[in-house]
Amino acid sequence: MVLTCPVGIGRTTQRDQASGHSRRKLLRAGALLALGGAAAPLTGCDLFDRDDEPAPPPDPLRPMVDESLALAAAHRASAAAHPELADRLGPIAEAHTAHATELARVIGVAVPSAPAADPTIAPATDPAGALTALRTLEKTGQRSATVACASAPAERAALLGSIAAARATHQEALK
Repeated sequence: MVLTCPVGIGRTTQRDQASGHSRRKLLRAGALLALGGAAAPLTGCDLFDRDDEPAPPPDPLRPMVDESLALAAAHRASAAAHPELADRLGPIAEAHTAHATELARVIGVAVPSAPAADPTIAPATDPAGALTALRTLEKTGQRSATVACASAPAERAALLGSIAAARATHQEALK
């Protein structure tokens, strides 16, 4: 006499002989899909993706970009107010715009496409006064470029040194 054992001894679930999957595996997969489907809409509401990191501080060269743009605007305004100075002031304004463009490239910001309409200081009523005012602005700008150059990393110091030197040259051109 031969005894045969039933197929599922020791098992609480019956295995589907055709696919090899148990009922337990199928229930687990269904539960995971249901949980995954319920959690997917929550990820879009920022429940799980909180970014509590503060924004990085602005680049220390950002004020140099703004200052260069302001100097360019001051030269353009004086050239518009005193057309006889346009030949002297135009190239200086363009140099400041080029400085702002290069500084912006280095720090990864965009330069406004349109130049500033109003300079922070209105041009003087006479040409000599306009030149004196622009020399004063250039001297202040040279100081700030020198300070920025002294505290900048080596890869930025050359650019800032060139800007400081250009501003010193501009002072001489405005005499």
